[in-house]
Formats: sequence, C-alpha cells, structure tokens
Amino acid sequence: MARSVIYKLTCVLVACMLVLTAPYAEAMKCDSVYIKLTPCLGYIRGTGGSVPFLCCLGIKSLKSAAKSRQDRQTACQCLTQAAKGVNGLNIKLIESIPSKCRVHIPFTLSPYTDCSKVSSLDWA
Repeated sequence: MARSVIYKLTCVLVACMLVLTAPYAEAMKCDSVYIKLTPCLGYIRGTGGSVPFLCCLGIKSLKSAAKSRQDRQTACQCLTQAAKGVNGLNIKLIESIPSKCRVHIPFTLSPYTDCSKVSSLDWA
C-alpha cells in the first residue's frame, strides 16, 4: 500500500517537473536532463525487462527539448557524466533505452560516448 502511494506520488512529481521544464528559449542544463531520466535508474541497474513508462516519457521529452546542436551536445555530456556515476550500471540496458522507447537518439547512451560528434542534423 505504501509503495503504491509513493509510486503514484513520484509519477505526479515527475510529470509536474516535465511540464515545468517545457522547452523555451533557455539553454539545456544537466539538472533538467537528470530530472527527465531519473525514472530510468532502476531499469539501468537491473536485469532488463520493460523500460518504465516514465523513463520513455523522459527520453522523448529530452529529445523534444534539445533543439540546437549545443543543447544536444550538452544533453549527451550530461548523460555520459551521469552514467559514469551510476553504481551497478548495466551498459547493455542503458544502450537499449532509445530502441525500447522507440526514440531515435543519434548517439549511444553510454559512459564512453564522444559527445563532440553529436550534430544538429542527425537528431530527426
């Protein structure tokens, strides 16, 4: 019962954060990237299965928010740095998120991605 309430509260908070961080003329910041992808943490530390709905929602929101080349490179750098700090990270699972969420991201989600190669043309 308590877990259900906590889960629902977490979902509401994440949804509010996504609405509050809707794209406007502000540069991409790591805090907004982390907020969008926090729901993915349990999945990338686990053994697979289904990617949580809120994780997919976050990756889709991140893609929509990253309008410029600089935004996309910043998002990539934030994700790369965050991945380096995740204890128990399953590389194959983090790499599988875009395809499982049916979102095209032009770089591999990994602690080892070279974000300088991310361009504005390959994000479609």
